Amino acid sequence: MARSGPTSPCINVCVLDEHDCCKGCRRTVTEIARWSRLSADEQWAVIARIEQVRADERRAATAASSAAEG
Repeated sequence: MARSGPTSPCINVCVLDEHDCCKGCRRTVTEIARWSRLSADEQWAVIARIEQVRADERRAATAASSAAEG
């Protein structure tokens, strides 16, 4: 049985950063535009990339906070 796709990660904070990446859901403009036409596997790959970006952002914020304290 084929895996179904995830729901859209959109959180209605639709503002692009300097890299054309949404500050809300962290998808690129291309990923946003193509979302409904992506296969389930492609959608899950986008979700995995977003999770990695968010984890990297948390690590960077923690490191910056630690550096400011120390």
